Amino acid sequence: MDVGRLVAGRYRVRGRVGAGAMGVVWQALDERLDRVVALKQLVVPEGADPVAAVARAAREGRIAARLQHPNAVTVHDVVEDDGKPVLVMEYLPARTLADWMAAGPLPAEQVMRIGAQVAGALAAAHAAGVVHRDVKPGNVLLTEDGTAKITDFGIARAVGDVTVTRTGLLAGTPAFLSPEVARGGEPGPASDVFALGATLYAAVEGRPPFGDGDNAIALLHAVAAGRFAPPTHAGPLTDVLLDLLRTDPTARPTMARAADRLRAQPAAARPPATRLDLNPADLPPRDDRTPPRPTGPAPRPTVAASAPPTPWPTGPHRTTVAPHPAAPPPKPVRGGRGVLVAVAAAAVVGLVVLVLVSANGHRPTDSAAGATTSTTTTSDNTPSPAQLEQAVAEYFALLPKDVAGAWERVGPGLRSRGRQEYEKSWRNVEDLAISSPPAAAGPDTVTVGIDFTGADGRKYRATHRLRLVVQDGTPLIDSDEVLSSQRIDEDHRKDDEDEKEGKDGKDDRKRGGGKSGEG
Repeated sequence: MDVGRLVAGRYRVRGRVGAGAMGVVWQALDERLDRVVALKQLVVPEGADPVAAVARAAREGRIAARLQHPNAVTVHDVVEDDGKPVLVMEYLPARTLADWMAAGPLPAEQVMRIGAQVAGALAAAHAAGVVHRDVKPGNVLLTEDGTAKITDFGIARAVGDVTVTRTGLLAGTPAFLSPEVARGGEPGPASDVFALGATLYAAVEGRPPFGDGDNAIALLHAVAAGRFAPPTHAGPLTDVLLDLLRTDPTARPTMARAADRLRAQPAAARPPATRLDLNPADLPPRDDRTPPRPTGPAPRPTVAASAPPTPWPTGPHRTTVAPHPAAPPPKPVRGGRGVLVAVAAAAVVGLVVLVLVSANGHRPTDSAAGATTSTTTTSDNTPSPAQLEQAVAEYFALLPKDVAGAWERVGPGLRSRGRQEYEKSWRNVEDLAISSPPAAAGPDTVTVGIDFTGADGRKYRATHRLRLVVQDGTPLIDSDEVLSSQRIDEDHRKDDEDEKEGKDGKDDRKRGGGKSGEG
């Protein structure tokens, strides 16, 4: 396409604006309506039928044109030029979010504003039956006045970008794909939710959740597994990100709910979280989840399988926390053993199940949280974030040596299991230390990281989220939720290797059974 060329008898090309994996963008003048537009000449994948590609682009363009939203780039027309499909779109003098990120991570507050705008546009798209399929920093435009607009609706489907082609080759980067799509599932609204979470994560952290390596196949496997390190610079955005990035699509909030939560985030950023291996699928679901439509198989808890079946320290760790808007960054902890599977219902973790799950074995629900709250007498004086953080620090400083002293600092929620059960849960913990300082995550919520040593000498690191209540002016720990856990001692690799060796030996014996006479 050359400058001065008249496309479709109507659009006069003025100059090239940019290029990407899916095509080249030009500025042009719509001579019929006398307005400046952007022309995106799509790249037809190698081996694809050009005629079919044009027809597909026209179909997707018509679908995208349904969406009229102040934070979405409008599609005006779909035409053909030299056998290639061309999208005619609103022209917006702006840089992409990817361009802004090239200079380094963005402040959490700015990322929240961007996310709220983009989520609003995507929510409108979903309401109109349109799934974007390729939400990523390169498809978010930012103007100088702070306006964010999502572009390229439907183009991923039109040209086959970020998909596994019929020949089995991967086109595009999977860095912002959802796990279900990486496993071969059909993209749906929930996939857009995950991709938005990955985009915001990359903006605030400086890299996508699963990394940005050159090996697309390896990256695809990482995405499909759904394991990533929690954000460390997201502050008040952390809780929303973890929900958007849940591995199970049915556990993610709707895009409309995501937009509401992003708009409602507090302005002041909280202290950063500590990076840990965390599978968001293991976090307890919120009540704002509304399964758009399940895509692909439900993920297996990636951490549960490795959790040792031994008691975990912190007693009545019943998760009775009602969902809060902006739960902060997680922090590591030292404690017992099977903390990792705090919320993986399929994992058998001895006392962890007793501590984190109610007596009937179910995850805590909002009604359970409400019941706990109803028995709590709180003060009118709301403690400051610093007071909440200090209360949590003092609580863990007592453990595991002074369990009786720690008991005096817990609220009705944790006391409901009884003191005997609480003290029993700490008997298998030899040592505990805060490895990442407490960080206030909301008006009554704090996250903290601890490292702990079990009675067997094994060491673990965990991330907790605690909810506090105030009684007689004193903040008390009312619920304690384990977000993630991993083993950190040097021997854990040997254990894994021994386990693998045993399995391999068993497999070898099976194979050898039918071929013992050969060779």
